[in-house]
Amino acid sequence: MIDIVALLHCLSPEMNVRMIGQLERIVLAMLAISGRVTMLGLSRWAGEGGSYRTIQRFYNTTVDWGQIHWMLIKSHLLQRDAKYILAGDEVVVTKAGKATHGVNRFFSSLYGKPVPGVSFFSLSLVNVALRTAHPLRIGQVLRSEAETASKVNETKPEVKAGRGRPKGSKNRNKVDVPLSPYLSFISTLLQAVQQLLGTTLSVSYVVLDGAFGNNSALQMVRRCDYHLISKLAVNSALYFRSTAPYAGRGAHKKYGDKLNYANLPQNYRQKSTTEEDIRTDIYQFTVLHKLFAQPLNVVVIFKTNLTTNQCAHVILFSSDLDQTYNQLIDYYTLRFQIEFNFRDAKQFWGLEDFMNIKQTPLTTAANLAFFMVNFSFILRQRWQPLQPSFSVLDLKAHFRGLKYVAETLKLLPQLPDPFVIQSISAKLSRLGAVNTP
Repeated sequence: MIDIVALLHCLSPEMNVRMIGQLERIVLAMLAISGRVTMLGLSRWAGEGGSYRTIQRFYNTTVDWGQIHWMLIKSHLLQRDAKYILAGDEVVVTKAGKATHGVNRFFSSLYGKPVPGVSFFSLSLVNVALRTAHPLRIGQVLRSEAETASKVNETKPEVKAGRGRPKGSKNRNKVDVPLSPYLSFISTLLQAVQQLLGTTLSVSYVVLDGAFGNNSALQMVRRCDYHLISKLAVNSALYFRSTAPYAGRGAHKKYGDKLNYANLPQNYRQKSTTEEDIRTDIYQFTVLHKLFAQPLNVVVIFKTNLTTNQCAHVILFSSDLDQTYNQLIDYYTLRFQIEFNFRDAKQFWGLEDFMNIKQTPLTTAANLAFFMVNFSFILRQRWQPLQPSFSVLDLKAHFRGLKYVAETLKLLPQLPDPFVIQSISAKLSRLGAVNTP
């Protein structure tokens, strides 16, 4: 059996011996549990030394989970010569009632509408070569009463302003923009990640979804010394730089021709492929957006159905003007790896199950779920050289079978031969597994 304590020893700078022992019991219970991952459920599977009160004490202990995630990644998952990027996204956990800390209405992509629950923003380290994401920093999204009221009032029709620029208005500094409370919260997470990585790992890019395809998000990321990769709206007004000669008076003309998505310049086309009557053309150019403070490195992926002549396009952008189109597309595609973290945390490790309502145990429950995403990945690496398709279900079946063997042996008046025990363990640890050797 794998020595769990040996794997958790790297956490000793942040956890004392007692807490590591408690965490070992919780980890083993999470690996074996077959029902909902709650404190009561874990206490039923933890065995000796894992009573409900012990688990409750652990959940109510304040821990720097950012350091815990980083020490586990640095000790067991980090490849010093590999290329890494940061990917961020929000995950919503549905909750009933009003007593849970931070409960509010958040938009859930699964339901396609705002739902009552709690929300967490996760920043993950993504290994570009292995195409795997490791949760690094998780923060709960909290909305003030003023923000909630403003969200409710968004549906009310606004009075349209008159045409033209208001009299007396001044030019705004697009670089020194004020950040919303939400962007300030994400900026705090980015700064915390920057301190964690230090000189150990150099990361240049932060990949966020289309909700962050705006100037405020770009300036927020640039203030943390990262480059932003995101997506623009399909109807974004983009302009080439003006090449017209100076007229002799007034300011130099800044904006040139507007980008026409129905007739993109062919000299900017980087690649064209055709597969099953779908032609994909990739264009790359440096353009200006009137709402952004700086030029953007834009990649347009234009798809055409050769049978129906229907067209669609996606606009990706990066604040790094020297980034190649294939790298920009690849990095934005890797952002989806964080969704697998959310899936595993909810399906296997209790992110959707916890019933804690106070801040500290709720934070512990959420971070434990993401901790197990990383820890289970470490454990699965032990089997994958011999069994590449070894999954989380196989891992849980293995430890559940070992738990059954250990409890059965306690009932016997005399222990059988070690060879017999090993044979029984090997047989029972495959019960319920999806992929068996």
